[in-house]
This record gives sequence, structure tokens and C-alpha cells, in this order.
Amino acid sequence: MKIGLFFGSYNPIHIGHIIIANHMVEFTELEEVWFVVTPHNPFKKKSTLLADHHRYQLVQEATEDYPKLKPSNVEFDLPQPSYTINTLAHLYEKYPEHQFNLIMGQDNLFTFHKWKNHEEILKNHELYIYPRITRKNEFPDLFKHPKVHLIDAPIVEISATFIRKSIAGKKNIRALLPYKAWKYLDEMNFYK
Repeated sequence: MKIGLFFGSYNPIHIGHIIIANHMVEFTELEEVWFVVTPHNPFKKKSTLLADHHRYQLVQEATEDYPKLKPSNVEFDLPQPSYTINTLAHLYEKYPEHQFNLIMGQDNLFTFHKWKNHEEILKNHELYIYPRITRKNEFPDLFKHPKVHLIDAPIVEISATFIRKSIAGKKNIRALLPYKAWKYLDEMNFYK
């Protein structure tokens, strides 16, 4: 099976993530998208970052109605800090029958050369790139690589930071999250 890995802190997951992931499984060769929830880096102090299990639960709630979208906590048990190359190796060991590919925003391609073992990642995996307004007309040389696919996905500019600040400011942001994820956030009184 051809799987797209969509890494993120998902603090919180929002409809932008769902729109992009769903577009990838419906309009590319990817058969499933796994939301890889990145664990809290113990070396970084982030008071706004929810505990790993809460962010994973939010992703579970958000993807429940989408059979091709799956939450993944694969990095929770891997050594920290998490490097994509190590996660990919672990996944291949655990699921040798799957082909894993990366989903990322266009802006990430500008710093991809700084990733650990980025050449190895590109040699063995395809990159599915969704457009960003911030870099709309900028294309790094990496776009010419045969394993890099720019997908004509909807441009969704919703920020988790904006959502957290809005909740803290007592704004109604319910429309920006999948309903079940919003309900979980609201019941748990997160970001207030």
C-alpha cells in the first residue's frame, strides 16, 4: 500500500490538515495518509503544547469519519529528538509491505537540504508537496527532482497558533476544527 506520512505537532489538528490529507488520498496515488503526531521535544519548553496523548486523541477524533486517514503515534516510542529518516526506517521494519512517502508544505522544501540524511530520504521516498501562499511563486531546484510532486491541492492558511490564541481570547473557532476534535478540546478546556 502507498502511504503518505503527514508529520506535525497537531497542536491542535484543524480542518486545513484534514482538507490537505483528504485531497492527497483522493487525487494522488496515495491510498492512505497517516498523521504522525510528533512528540514533545524534551529539550524545548513549550507551555502551549498539549501532552502527546491529548494531541494524538485530537487526531483520532478528527480522522474518525475518514477511513483513509489514520492517526499514528509511531514516534512516541522512538529516541528523541525524532528524525524523519529514523522514523522511516522504523516504519519499514514494522510494515515492510507498505511504501512510505512524505507530505509537506512547499515552504519545507527550502530547508529540506538541512534534514538529517535528506539525500537518503529522497532516494527511497517520494515527496508530495502542497502549495503555500507564502511561497506561491518561489520554487527551489528540488521541484525539478523526479520524486518531488507538486500537488494542486487547495491552499489552506489556518494556523494552530491562531486557533490557540483565539480560544484563549474566548473566540468561537468551532468552524476551524473537525467537530469531534473541537468537542474534545472544549470538554477538556484546552488553551483557555
